[in-house]
This record gives sequence, structure tokens and C-alpha cells, in this order.
Amino acid sequence: MHPVELFELLVAMLLAIIALHYAAHRLGLPPAVALLTGGTLLAFVPGLPVISLDPELVLVIFLPPLLMDGAWFIALGHLRRHLIGIMSLAIGAVIFTTLVVAAVAHALMPSLPWAACAALGAIVSPPDAIAARAVLQRVHLPRRLSVLLEGESLFNDASGLVLFRFAIAAVATGSFSAVAGLESFILLAVGGLIVGGAIGAIWVLLVRRLGDDYLMIASSMLVPWSAYLLGEAFHVSGVIATVAAGLICGWYQHIVWSASVRMRGTAFWAVMIFLMEATVFMLIGSSLRGVVDRVGGFAVVLDNMAVPVLLILLALTAARFVWVFGSDAIILLLRAMGLRRYSPVGPRGATVLGWAGMRGVVTLAVALSVPEGFPGRDFLLVAAFGVILGTVLIQGTTLGLLIRWAGLSDPIHDRPRLSMSDAEAAIARVQAVRVEQLAYDAAGELIHPQLLERYQRRAVISKNYAGQEEQFADRLHAHFDLVLEAIAAGRAELLRLHRAGDIDEHVLQELERDLDLEELTAWSMKS
Repeated sequence: MHPVELFELLVAMLLAIIALHYAAHRLGLPPAVALLTGGTLLAFVPGLPVISLDPELVLVIFLPPLLMDGAWFIALGHLRRHLIGIMSLAIGAVIFTTLVVAAVAHALMPSLPWAACAALGAIVSPPDAIAARAVLQRVHLPRRLSVLLEGESLFNDASGLVLFRFAIAAVATGSFSAVAGLESFILLAVGGLIVGGAIGAIWVLLVRRLGDDYLMIASSMLVPWSAYLLGEAFHVSGVIATVAAGLICGWYQHIVWSASVRMRGTAFWAVMIFLMEATVFMLIGSSLRGVVDRVGGFAVVLDNMAVPVLLILLALTAARFVWVFGSDAIILLLRAMGLRRYSPVGPRGATVLGWAGMRGVVTLAVALSVPEGFPGRDFLLVAAFGVILGTVLIQGTTLGLLIRWAGLSDPIHDRPRLSMSDAEAAIARVQAVRVEQLAYDAAGELIHPQLLERYQRRAVISKNYAGQEEQFADRLHAHFDLVLEAIAAGRAELLRLHRAGDIDEHVLQELERDLDLEELTAWSMKS
């Protein structure tokens, strides 16, 4: 393909992403479903080139920044609190699902070697970080379930990739050692933590010395790829290295970034992640044509592979439910024996956890990386694609309905100790005290009376408002509606002055930024 044609194809894909996102919003569908469906339909439009994905390139381009974004914003305190549950899903559930899928695949296709069946299990067993984010950001979950799913999606790719590599090696060598596999996994995980920790620490030490907003943001963009590539170069887990670096950077960005850097950086990352997530699902759908053509067309898929793929999809879904409900049963048993440190998520929470197992780009990329000549390679590709389509289209479209049916809420012990209004009152109180300390000169004369009055009044209002949000809700909304109207009037006058030539671009941009900040604050307070 000519470079100009490739660029035109990318522009067309971006236009399709915008159109499909808009359609998903209007139809009330998860965007991942619309993008995957749209990409699949576009794959068979006559005249369009067949998209062939390089699996290693796909993983390197898309996985590190998306893992980094998830780690950057995850609640670290809740991650530590629920680490056992996260590891149970990220390691235990992946291994269990791999074994179940391998057994079902071998029963359906006895001619397929056990190692090849295990490779299939490793390919489809880990739910995908990108697919989980794309669906979960559109629904509301109790904090515990949200942290469990987000934490699982950050770490389970490492488990699946390790299992896959050992299955491939077992086919090549004809032998497999569970002890050696466990030792290798521990070394990969620990090595990944060390590499990621080092990258994160270096970023924290250097970012302040850059002295420029754009350099700071650009440096944050390099962190995920640096951690992933360095981890892979040292033959440790690049996934865990990226997650570790993201956790460190996300924890310290509140200290090392100024407000202006954080606003610009957050906006930059939000747009980049949006485009990358959308592009991933478009590429997944667009690659279907190449997969189908490789195995001989839809007729071959429907006649020879449809039933086994459907049974494998059912098996991995059932395996996840068995693991989740089994883990909850074990917790109940331990509590009955007097060990009450952990609490079960309950039948409805377990149902949501079991159903939230969407697969995505990692599953497809790993399937595409299966070596040529590997036993059952064509079936592995079709099965991987079938699992992605089934989980995203079925579970992705129904997860929101299931969550609403479950009617889940945060238990008392998992809620924050202070509400947002309580925290605002605490901040306002400290601010008022500090302003009062500095509002007088050395002779004791008040030199900032209006500022002192402003902060003292804010502290009183915040204290009175805390705990009575519903009582003041209507008045508060009316207040900020008026603030927004005033901002809109100011913005119109600012544009009039600029259009009339009374102010230059510099004045326009500076005052517009002030209005933007004021508007963001008003919307935040109103919501």
C-alpha cells in the first residue's frame, strides 16, 4: 500500500471512530461494541485492503499506555486492601480457565496435542484490560468490585502470556515442568516489579528538573513504553513493569506536577487513550477478514469450527463463574471457622464479577503470534476471534443491565470515611486558618481584609453544607447555573472584543483560560 493511501485509511478510520462512538451514544450501547461491529463490517467492504496485524507491534504500541493509564488512576489504597482477591482473579482464575479450556478443547479435538490445547486456554483465559476499561467506564460499580476488575485487568495479562510461552515451548521441546514454570513466573514478576519501580523512580526524580510543562507531559508519555520495552529486554514481564511504573507515577504526580501540568497532561492522556482504545477495537474487527480468508472462508468456519468455538466460549465463561463463586464459598467457610478478615462479595456481586470477562486485543495479538506450523494454528485463531466477539458483543451489551439488576452498593466498611462535602469543609477550614495567619503584617495590622473574609466565609459555608447536601441541592444548582450564565456572558464579550480588534490573541487566550477554569470549577461544584 502506498504511504499516502495508508494515511488516507487512517483518516477514514478516525472518521469511522467518531461516527461509531456517536451512534453508540445515541443507541445506548457500549462504544466497544459499536467499534468492534463497525470494524468487522468495514473489513468486508469491497475495495478496502485486508488489514494484517503484526502481533508484537500491536502489543508494543497499544498495551503499555493503556496499562499505564489504568495503573495511574487506580485507587492504590483499595488495590492493597483487595490484593488477595485481585491476585486470585489475575493468577488463579487464569490458570483454572486455561486448564478447563484445554480439557474441553482436547475432548472436542482429540488429535490436538495437549500443549496446543493449553496454548489455546492461555490465549483466551485472561480478560483484557482494554475491553474491561471500555465497558466498565460506562457503568457504575461498588468500589470493591471496580477495584477487583481493574486490578485483575492490570495483572492477568502477565499470567496469560507466561502460560502461553510455556505451552509454545512444550510443543517445541515435548516436555513441561510445573516447578520450572512457577520459578520462571516468580522471576518474571519480581524482575518486572524491579524494572518498573526503577523507571517510575527515575521519572519522579527527573520530572521536576525539566522545568517545562510540555516536557513533563512528554516524559510521562515515554514512561509506559520505556518500562515495557526495558522489561522485555531484560526478559522479565513488561506488563508488570509497566503497571509498577504507572502505580508509582500516579502516586507521585500529585506532588511533582503543578496544576497547569496536571490539567494539560490529563487532557492529553484522555484524548490519546480514547483514540487508542477506539483504534484497538476497530483493528480487531477489521482483522476478521484476514482470519476468515486464512482458514478457507466462512463456509469452513461455520461447518468445521463454529460448534467447538461456541463450546469453548461456554466453557471459559462457566470456568470464571465456578472460580468466582468457589472463591466466595471458601471465604464464607473461613468466616464460619472464625477467620473474618475477608468478606464475600455475595451472590449478586459474584454474578457481576463472573460476567465481566471481556476479551480483546491481547487475546487476538497472542493468537496471531502463534508460530507457523503450530498444531491447530488456524483453529486457535478462529477460536480467539470467536471468544472476543462473543464476550464483547454479549457480555459487553448486557453487563450494564446485569449491574442495574443486581442493585449493588458499597458496604459500610468499604466506603470512604469522609464524604466529598466533609473533605471540602476540612480543606476550607485549613485554608481559612492559613490565610488568617498571613493576613496581618509584622505590626499586627490587617492588610488582606477581603481575602480573609472570603476564606472565613467559605469555611463557614462548607461546614454548614457538609451532611446536608440534599437540603441545599436546589439552591446550589441555581447558584451555579447563574455562575455559568455569567461566564457565558463574559465569554461572549471577550470574543466581541477580539473580533472588533480591541484585544490581541495573547489577551484572548489568557482571559479565556481564566474563564475556562472558572467554568470547570462551576460544573464540578454543580455535579
